[in-house]
Amino acid sequence: MDTHSPEQHRPLNRQDCKTLFLAALGGALEFYDFIIFVFFAVVLGKLFFPPSMPDWLSQLQTFGIFAAGYLARPLGGIVMAHFGDLMGRKRMFTLSIVLMALPTLAMGMLPTYHDIGMAAPLLLLAMRILQGAAIGGEVPGAWVFVAEHAPARHTGFACSVITAGLTIGILLGSLIATAINLAFSPQQIADWAWRVPFLVGGVFGLVAMQLRQWLHETPVFAEMQARKALSEELPLKTVLKKHKAAVALSMFVTWFLAISIVVAILMAPAYLQKQFGLPAVDTLRANSLAIVALTLGCLVAGVSSDRLGSGPTFIGGSLLLGASSYAFYSSMAAHAGQLYTLYPLLGFSVGIVGAVPLVMVRAFPAQVRFSGLSFSYNVAYAFAGGLTPILLSIWLKYDALAPAYYLMLQCLIGLLVGCYLLFAGKRAGSSALAQEG
Repeated sequence: MDTHSPEQHRPLNRQDCKTLFLAALGGALEFYDFIIFVFFAVVLGKLFFPPSMPDWLSQLQTFGIFAAGYLARPLGGIVMAHFGDLMGRKRMFTLSIVLMALPTLAMGMLPTYHDIGMAAPLLLLAMRILQGAAIGGEVPGAWVFVAEHAPARHTGFACSVITAGLTIGILLGSLIATAINLAFSPQQIADWAWRVPFLVGGVFGLVAMQLRQWLHETPVFAEMQARKALSEELPLKTVLKKHKAAVALSMFVTWFLAISIVVAILMAPAYLQKQFGLPAVDTLRANSLAIVALTLGCLVAGVSSDRLGSGPTFIGGSLLLGASSYAFYSSMAAHAGQLYTLYPLLGFSVGIVGAVPLVMVRAFPAQVRFSGLSFSYNVAYAFAGGLTPILLSIWLKYDALAPAYYLMLQCLIGLLVGCYLLFAGKRAGSSALAQEG
């Protein structure tokens, strides 16, 4: 297999580090554009829906628009992955930036419900769908890109660097949201300051597009192209016909990743504000600390996957995430004094998602890797990430600890995946020894 040639067992060199840095930084800037929406969900709900609408309903519909971005991801991801498997990884890796930057700029200039009525939320929805299509190609493309550049012994770390870069994008969103809430009054934010993060995001997108010009096509794709070993039929058709088990595994780990990020990181600030009346500034500061811890946790999970294997990493990480989830949410319900202690712990525990891309990258052969990973990831994320905000908005009407229970259920999926990977690894090792014997 392409990732096990002798050259692939070398250490990381300077060019590898440059590729990782540029890919991760570009991904961070693009992911900022995608998630900044959620940090202003409370404000957007008031601006883009009728004032007479009940507060919980406007928030439900706002999160519904947020979810639409996830539901649009499969289409964008499948199309970009198709051409990425046939024409090259780098081209699609660059195209996704443009498709993200323009809608983000447009969001910052949209008229509100007061200006144009129900056309306002419809325009917001349209921009969100375009963002979803762009990010659908970005994330799988980034994982495949660095995995095919890095040596096999460091593939887990390389993929986790990209995942950590995406969390930096979330951190940028949290920091800018915190700065906006500190610098402006609630009335100023509602009047005009909410637009600033989206306009800044458009500029970030242009910067990221320039950064991508310094990257080179992956050695794996270049070799396949030279040998004329590219997929002879539609890559997705091959994936669905010959790699069903890989698709199922990839969907399970994506479901685990999506819900962990959406619940514990993206929705938590608004949840803490609405459910317990905590000030926006405090929740966003704590969220920033949690994201820093999440970034570190991703890197730890990636290194652990390379050294210990994906199975043990998933088992240990899932147990830690389940325990920290219950501790955080039950503590907030009783007394919010431990916000700055328990939220970073939860963030670090969510870092187990840094082990997810290695599982998916190794599940598919190079000829259809982009299509297989993108289809599995985006379809699963569309359901998990798209439905989660809506389900939790409804569940929270009946139970303040709904996020804790929801996360703990996902940890069961993580444990099952870890046990499967551990068993599969031991079975593969036994088969190799038998062949040698």
